[in-house]
Amino acid sequence: MTTGSTYKIIELVGTSPTSWEEATKGALETASKSLRDLRIAEITKLDVTIEDGKVTSFRARINVSFKYQED
Repeated sequence: MTTGSTYKIIELVGTSPTSWEEATKGALETASKSLRDLRIAEITKLDVTIEDGKVTSFRARINVSFKYQED
């Protein structure tokens, strides 16, 4: 019997002083150092931190799926 693939989904939060895109890219590049077979990334929330009325960092919350590997 042939079975389909199984994927695990985790949540990441990336931060950047410049943009949501950089926050996302940084989180995914960091995760790819320890996770194999990253497949899909879904941005679930974007927000910013504010200090003294100014945006100080951009944050991206991301759900990332990767292929489940049995040992």
